[in-house]
Amino acid sequence: MTLMQKFLGGAAGLALSAGAALAEPALIFDLGGKFDKSFNEAAFRGAERWAEETGGTFRDIELQSEAQREQALRRFAESGSNPIVMTGFAFGDALGQVASDYPDTDFVIIDMVVDAPNVRSVVFNEHEGSYLVGMMAAKASQSGTVGFIGGMDIPLIRKFACGYAQGVKAVNPDATVISNMTGSTPAAWNDPVKGSELTKAQISQGADVVYAAAGGTGVGVLQTAADEDILSIGVDSNQNHLHPGKVLTSMMKRVDNAVFQAMSDGPGMEKGFNVMGLANGGVGYAMDEFNADLVSADMQAAVDAAASQIAAGDLAVHDYTSDDSCPALSF
Repeated sequence: MTLMQKFLGGAAGLALSAGAALAEPALIFDLGGKFDKSFNEAAFRGAERWAEETGGTFRDIELQSEAQREQALRRFAESGSNPIVMTGFAFGDALGQVASDYPDTDFVIIDMVVDAPNVRSVVFNEHEGSYLVGMMAAKASQSGTVGFIGGMDIPLIRKFACGYAQGVKAVNPDATVISNMTGSTPAAWNDPVKGSELTKAQISQGADVVYAAAGGTGVGVLQTAADEDILSIGVDSNQNHLHPGKVLTSMMKRVDNAVFQAMSDGPGMEKGFNVMGLANGGVGYAMDEFNADLVSADMQAAVDAAASQIAAGDLAVHDYTSDDSCPALSF
């Protein structure tokens, strides 16, 4: 081998190493936008935390239509992004089409399971966290009637509602739980006006605490609850600060941790099925200065005791998605 051949070989190796080191992760937000104050924003905060702690950079995109899902996945894969993280069950079909075409790219999908050797599927035990905030709603309610407003009517959101109703009934078996979904299309995630209308309708039926699991639509729920002087419960991100003293708590779905972990693990990460629940810090409820005056010590002690029982496997919360039924609520 000549000196020139050795040089070229070394240069080629250096280029490959530099290319691998510079591979940026990518994050694709679901419809509703990066700053929906809920699910997508939680994902963004996780990516931001990764960038701040590592000095790395990531690419992201906010979708404007369903048709962009596969296009965005392919664009990032072809440009060398790795891993590619996507937020939301609706990416399932597109990822199923794309993953096998890019076997050297790691994909992470949140809220859906895609069985492929280069995919990490992250799902959450939303029913466990919702049970806890349901207990809080029942303890805070003066009327004995509480509400739930979901986004798109899908099994995943019914899972939130079912866990919530079980928590309510555990505290007050005679309580009434009113449940409404915003719609049956993806537009249901970003309709705060409809969220406001549903909140007013539930208030007219006696609800004095309303839990929103509806993405950007939930912003309208929390705003109207505050305007009408009842309590609300936020979701996914900590939304307590949006209306201090009016948001009882927020059901924390740690999408931020899932994104942070995926970007930290990077290319070559462990793939497969990943469940995040109370036992591993995947869900919980938010306490801070904005809701401290709303949550009594007795309330918090009862909820924490239930959380410990659930995490230990001593208290089972029914998962709606396992059999399309809920013992505490009819859909």
